[in-house]
Amino acid sequence: MKTYQVGTRGSGLALKQAHEVIGKLAAAFPASRFHPLIIRTSGDARTDVPLAAVGGEGVFVKELERALERGEIDLAVHSLKDLPTRIPDGLELAAILPRVDTRDALITTNGAHLRDLRDGATFGTGSLRRRAQLALLNPTWNFAEARGNLETRLAKLDEGRFDALILACAGLERLGLAHRITERLPFSAMLPAPGQGAIAIEIRRGDAAVADIVRVLDDPDTHAAVAAERALLREVEGGCQVPVGAHAHVVGDQLILEGVIAALDGRAHVKSRMEGPRAKPEALGVALGLELLAKGGREILDAVRAGIRATPPLPGPQGVPAAPGDEG
Repeated sequence: MKTYQVGTRGSGLALKQAHEVIGKLAAAFPASRFHPLIIRTSGDARTDVPLAAVGGEGVFVKELERALERGEIDLAVHSLKDLPTRIPDGLELAAILPRVDTRDALITTNGAHLRDLRDGATFGTGSLRRRAQLALLNPTWNFAEARGNLETRLAKLDEGRFDALILACAGLERLGLAHRITERLPFSAMLPAPGQGAIAIEIRRGDAAVADIVRVLDDPDTHAAVAAERALLREVEGGCQVPVGAHAHVVGDQLILEGVIAALDGRAHVKSRMEGPRAKPEALGVALGLELLAKGGREILDAVRAGIRATPPLPGPQGVPAAPGDEG
């Protein structure tokens, strides 16, 4: 019986996603075994530092990719929004599972919706994308870091550290915490991170045997949508530390893509929508990215990056750089 090593982070959400993949593969290939292998990433090393104060991409995936390159694992399971838009030479994304709710969730302890929150309210979020879009709605709102896994951040909300918490609906649903959602934010208020809600499987390029196995899990509509979103992000040279939101969906043989670039203070933003052939998602993403940059997005991003460079990185334990981004 052939055994395949499935690499995953050790967080509750990562393990839930890995076991979802393993369950589906085991059902499709009962003559094979799929064994989870937990790999600690640098992104798991510190959760007590501001997201915008540190730099670097791929902090939740680099160690998994190195394990793939060394042959220690046969496939890696990722939250797609954590994965940099440029995949290392020798690796490839072989499958994207059907994604669940792509929206962001508002969570409050008193049942207040977004429209109900007072001037000066404090949101728990370190995401520049979320901060910038919330500032467009009300520039008086404040933001506090909310690092850690989903349960930790919910506990901080319950302790009264924030008036509201913003998390991804997908992560809450996968962990059985959907009952904590007060409001699923519409795309008109909050465009998600590119790839949000999708589980990706990464393998070694040229490993035909593994590719044939994992591609049975690939969802063509989701794959096309996230390809457009990631192409937009790549075109604007974005990553964890830029306020860029994007969402695409398939309608027949067409793909509809929306994108936004917003300043952190809510004083400037550019938002646009474009439609193109479903068969050419990357071209659509590039085109919308160029349009957003031309309409003022380039100046917004230059200002954001200048601010990030002016903030020195905070060291992690034993010299490990502290990590931007986190699950949810």
